[in-house]
Amino acid sequence: MAKLRTFLTVLLLSALASTTTLTTTASAETAPSSGWNNWSCRPSTAHPEPVVLVHGMGANHWDNFLTLAPTLRANGYCVYSQTYGKTLLGGLAGGLAPMTDSAAELSTFVDRVRAATGAAKVDIVGHSEGTTVPAYYMKYLGGNAKVDDFVGFGSNFKGTTLNGLATLAEALKLQGLLTGVGCGACTDYLPGSAFLAKLNDGPVAVPGPTYTSIVTRYDTVVTPYTSGLLAPAPNVTNIVLQDKCGLDSAGHLGLAIDPNIAQLVLNRLDPEGSKPFRCRPFTTLGI
Repeated sequence: MAKLRTFLTVLLLSALASTTTLTTTASAETAPSSGWNNWSCRPSTAHPEPVVLVHGMGANHWDNFLTLAPTLRANGYCVYSQTYGKTLLGGLAGGLAPMTDSAAELSTFVDRVRAATGAAKVDIVGHSEGTTVPAYYMKYLGGNAKVDDFVGFGSNFKGTTLNGLATLAEALKLQGLLTGVGCGACTDYLPGSAFLAKLNDGPVAVPGPTYTSIVTRYDTVVTPYTSGLLAPAPNVTNIVLQDKCGLDSAGHLGLAIDPNIAQLVLNRLDPEGSKPFRCRPFTTLGI
């Protein structure tokens, strides 16, 4: 039993590490008040869609976007986020519930943002599982009619071996036990899962929103990193970060604080007002 506990701990930590950012927070449920989650914010003519940020597995709505949310606010966007997919670990580590449940939570939150701001549609920006859950929402829960632009980084639409540990869990028939300790999303991410089979039943990207998916060749969490590439379509843009900036070697976690990612997100949300991309050397030593 001790060996089993050790194995599960290592596996869950690997999953949680997939999107826990490089920052620490004392209050994961309270976002800063300087415009982020300001429910009296009204979208401007220049940026008529409020931005909904969707965190990754093991992260929360605050720590995952300590860099990106203030950047979006400084550029005139109304910005909103919530911690979804809470289980045994509460609000400190979200995104652990089954992803179909998380997609339903996202649907409710998007409707709340639309009602508060008066906007017909929102833009969604997500990291890691924060790309997978919105993809399901837009494909199966009517989100395609409520989302204008979707931008994801560290994307994952086809699953991951989580550095081989999830594959080991499958071989040992431990997926059910993982779900029992509060990580249904871990099971959903296993290649061949029912969730991934449904998400990839036909193209992931559906008509309506524009999709931008950004991946890094240095991703050791989403393996292979090509799991984040969408099938070609008129409304799809795939970006391999190193094709835009060869001096950027950010890994999966580092994307959350990467200035090059922030530039790409801003330009994809507002192509007409985009600024020339400036490649900035950046590394998180493979993290």
